[in-house]
Amino acid sequence: MHPLCHDEESHALLQFKQSLAIDESASSDPSAYPKVASWKVDGESRDCCSWDGVDCDRDSGHVIGLDLSSSCLYGSIDSNSSLFHLVHLRRLNLADNNFNNSEIPSEIRNLSRLLDLDLSFSSFSGQIPAEILELSKLVSLDLEGNSLKLQKPGLQHLVESLTNLELLHLNRVDISAKLPNLHFLSIRYNPYLTGYLPEFHRGSNLELLLLEGTSFSGHLPESIGNLKLQNLEQLDLAFNFFNGTLDLNLLLKFRNLGTLQLSGINLSLLNNQNATFPQPKLKLLILIGCNLGEFPSFLRYQNHLELLELNDDKLEGHIPKWFMNMSTMTLELLSLAGNFLTGFEQFFDILPWNKLRSLNLHSNKLHGSLPTPPPAIFDYRVSNNQFTGEIPKVFCNLASLSVLELSNNNLSGKLPPCLGNRRSAISVLNLGNNNFSGDIPETFTSGCSLRVVDFSQNKLEGKIPRSLANCTKLEILNLEQNKINGVFPSWLGILPDLRVLVLRSNRLHGVIGKPKNNVEFPRVQIVDLSNNSFKGNLPLEYFRNWTAMKNVHGEHFLHYMQANTSFQISHFGMMHEYEYSMTMTNKGLCGKPLSRKCGNGEDSLPAAKRDEGSAAYPLEFGWKVVVIGYASGLVIGVILGCVMDTRKYEWLVNNYFVRLQRKGQNLKTHLHRS
Repeated sequence: MHPLCHDEESHALLQFKQSLAIDESASSDPSAYPKVASWKVDGESRDCCSWDGVDCDRDSGHVIGLDLSSSCLYGSIDSNSSLFHLVHLRRLNLADNNFNNSEIPSEIRNLSRLLDLDLSFSSFSGQIPAEILELSKLVSLDLEGNSLKLQKPGLQHLVESLTNLELLHLNRVDISAKLPNLHFLSIRYNPYLTGYLPEFHRGSNLELLLLEGTSFSGHLPESIGNLKLQNLEQLDLAFNFFNGTLDLNLLLKFRNLGTLQLSGINLSLLNNQNATFPQPKLKLLILIGCNLGEFPSFLRYQNHLELLELNDDKLEGHIPKWFMNMSTMTLELLSLAGNFLTGFEQFFDILPWNKLRSLNLHSNKLHGSLPTPPPAIFDYRVSNNQFTGEIPKVFCNLASLSVLELSNNNLSGKLPPCLGNRRSAISVLNLGNNNFSGDIPETFTSGCSLRVVDFSQNKLEGKIPRSLANCTKLEILNLEQNKINGVFPSWLGILPDLRVLVLRSNRLHGVIGKPKNNVEFPRVQIVDLSNNSFKGNLPLEYFRNWTAMKNVHGEHFLHYMQANTSFQISHFGMMHEYEYSMTMTNKGLCGKPLSRKCGNGEDSLPAAKRDEGSAAYPLEFGWKVVVIGYASGLVIGVILGCVMDTRKYEWLVNNYFVRLQRKGQNLKTHLHRS
């Protein structure tokens, strides 16, 4: 039986509890709960050593551990906090709370026995106190995710005495110091962190060095290239401003290296064809924008790669035969986008990487028929190439396929009827700017997964299929510049998430009737019906329904109207994000609430006209105006009346663009002590 905790420590804990409030929004972890709720001085729970989050020494009874992470704590910690009376603490974890942007008090020095200190994501701000320097026994320090500043003294002085550190999390915090026992250093995403990368201590134990997204410049330190870091497992120097020449073969001599990322930096990589030394078993290799000019020869010997990205590397010609034999049993993501590749040196009925889930070949010069992916594929992007022929029938059997991006090629034939049925997992279907013809299949069944459909700039005919109403997740529908006929598809109004509806430059006709209720198209932000053959009035009820177009953020948003949709796609641990953006630019809008005056020198809007048979409907320029082309012959009632009276209101769609970007992957990267 361990001794009861000391009265003064029990009192200090209760005072600390009383100094803070409980607020569920203070912690982001879904499993967060207020641990201090169990802290009481009466009954069986009076022994603080039994309290949730409190750990006591078995012999002395002193409080040596306090874990209040994700405890829904809200309030400020000041220099008088009773927390600093717990002088026997060895472990303190206050992560994932909200301490109201208070500074870390200098009284932190009182906790001189601390081995582990975690204040991450707890809304601390201000200068990191120099008194942390006095915590010389620290083995682990985590200050990530706060708004901390480094002035005088700088962090270099704060940590030079912390020579026992093995784990250091200071993302968004400057660091420059000699830490001979350091194993893990991550200071990623510090765009204001400038200067030169310091030399690393000879014989350093550093295993992981992540500098992505900082602003280091100059030549890389000699200690990286001269093999002093023999223990290095992960190296990420991406998106900095380094220069000079780096011989890639020097890095490949790091026998334990599993992750290498050198993207976005001004490096020339010497592609030595004659390397004979044993090479590391890389699992993740990202060399984006590194001016390679050819496929790195060392890839011939890599049989364990899981992720490989060689985007924007000036690769040209055919993808070599030996490349197709690399990591055939392990590769899950391959991206060769933004190069000058023209084809494959050896043809394969099915691409040879059995586990391939994501293939990105967009923006090359690839021609011929579409390469057939393995059954595991869920993300297939080959837009902006010169592929020809039809979509192979085998694509109907790809049960995991979620993103199919074939836009801007020379593909032809009819649309496969399988792409929208319940057996299909496709959520993004972009076939824009090809030569597809025939009708859009009437095969969109209940349970359809589609969220983005872009069939624009093809030769499609017939009517818009009513079965599209089964795709209840649909957010984007772009059918512009085809030969589609029929009437306005009012039945799409039941789609709860539809945000963009583009039907311009087709052969749609007839009168657009009033909506059946006031909830049709509840989230629509952009509608483009221009260059059709509609006639009559656009019912004002639609404008009342389209509340998602309301703009209450002032003038700026009247000039640039955007509808952006972004969602993550998860598949077996890999996270991808799909983005589709559409922008409208105002080229003539004037009058209140804008600062620009109209041509007659007056900045007031003309009075709204009355639509026959209905009450006056005011023209509210807090609304994002819907683009309806004048060439359609459609009378826009009140809205068009105001437009024509001022002769200054002209809304044009300037730019439609689709942007696909992988934001992250949860591949196994084997982070040491992550």
